[in-house]
Amino acid sequence: MIEEKRSRMATSRAGTRRDRGRAALATAGPGRMAAEYEGTVPYGPRLGVAQYRLANGLRLLLIEDHSAPVAAYHTWFRVGSRHERPGKTGLAHLLEHLMFNEFEGLPAGEFDRRMEQAGAETNAATWVDWTYYYEHVPASQLGMVIELEARRMGKLVLQDALVQSELEVVANERRYRVEDDVDGTVNERLYALAFTRHGYANPTIGWMQDIQGLTADDCARFYRTYYAPNNAVIVVAGHFDELRVVERVTKAYGYLDPVELPVEDKRPEPPQTAVRSETLRRPTATDKVAMGVHGPAMGDVDHAPLTLLCDVLFGGRASRVHRELVRDREIAIEVRGWVSTFEDPGLVEIQLTAREGHSAEELIDAVETELAKVVEAPVTQEEVERAKARAELALVRELETCGGKAEQIGFYDVVLGDPGGAMERLQRYRRVERGDMLRAARRYFGLQPRTVVTVKPGDGTEAGE
Repeated sequence: MIEEKRSRMATSRAGTRRDRGRAALATAGPGRMAAEYEGTVPYGPRLGVAQYRLANGLRLLLIEDHSAPVAAYHTWFRVGSRHERPGKTGLAHLLEHLMFNEFEGLPAGEFDRRMEQAGAETNAATWVDWTYYYEHVPASQLGMVIELEARRMGKLVLQDALVQSELEVVANERRYRVEDDVDGTVNERLYALAFTRHGYANPTIGWMQDIQGLTADDCARFYRTYYAPNNAVIVVAGHFDELRVVERVTKAYGYLDPVELPVEDKRPEPPQTAVRSETLRRPTATDKVAMGVHGPAMGDVDHAPLTLLCDVLFGGRASRVHRELVRDREIAIEVRGWVSTFEDPGLVEIQLTAREGHSAEELIDAVETELAKVVEAPVTQEEVERAKARAELALVRELETCGGKAEQIGFYDVVLGDPGGAMERLQRYRRVERGDMLRAARRYFGLQPRTVVTVKPGDGTEAGE
């Protein structure tokens, strides 16, 4: 009892010291940038995300977890392929490549060499709404990462020869992942057909003719426009001291000035009023089908129910579509479904691969029958509970490591403006009822026309539309 009381007193004193430190950080001294504490968001039963904002607009999200002597350092930028202009697609992805090359005072290759020497795992990703860079390191190397990332945000060197070399790398990546890959081609065509105005129509890797026309000036302009502190979020998770990291970050990033961010020329996608379809000939053993239905934005009230409904339909061997098409009727060898996790309304994607001797038309008819069933009547309570359990398990697994926590915190902050969004997502799953899933089914599968891309075995030409 005495030990428990002392523990509470120690925790209280630590909390008081931290509160004083947070208050002190908000007042800049000579040669020092202020960092304003904006509160802590609960993150599960024992952790919290402390939120800071520097005077130049940089957001800093910190989650201390001392279960292992490691740390994750993620830098998220609110820019992805949807922010690109017509004729300049692929810039966000190209810049991601270039961000691993030369910086002022740091020659090409030195960034990777130092990270490797420190035992770090480092990489990056670009998608429609965001771009992020990460390092997973021993906690003792966190200061080195802060210094290098601060330099990377403001001192990238873009030489013509280097940009042209990386352009060829990206062009080859596109050939490998899209033009020579059936699934990559199908996914690209699905979004290009489904979206007529919104930037989601363009592939993140860019159209080949645009990639080949990009210049070092294009990259520099994009970098100056979007790679600014007031368009960035830094997430640190793991074994560290909160106030010390805030001090290091404010000192390292203090030289960066905010920019006036452009008003996004966002063009909402108009309702789809008719079926859109395309048939391709590709070197594939059997027919393939990709179907798209316009779905909700990540923050929509129906996103969680529709995600669970897709699991009922397509999630694993016990799902309805797998049982019907793969196990019982044996007309398909693979079925998949996914609700896009985009800031704006995206697609519900359905991917089907036919068994030898069966056609794409059979698959389409069969899956439409299954979709009609969930529109007409609610799924069973057993199916709901199974989908909830699978969704909760998947989310909890993503949060097991400090890297997983940092990724989820950054993603939800950039897409929804809520660093604790993963916890709220978990609660939303738990609150979903059969009626919610029936409402979502009728809203999205009931009357909405589909976009369908069909692949037939052939030599790579279009068979028709």
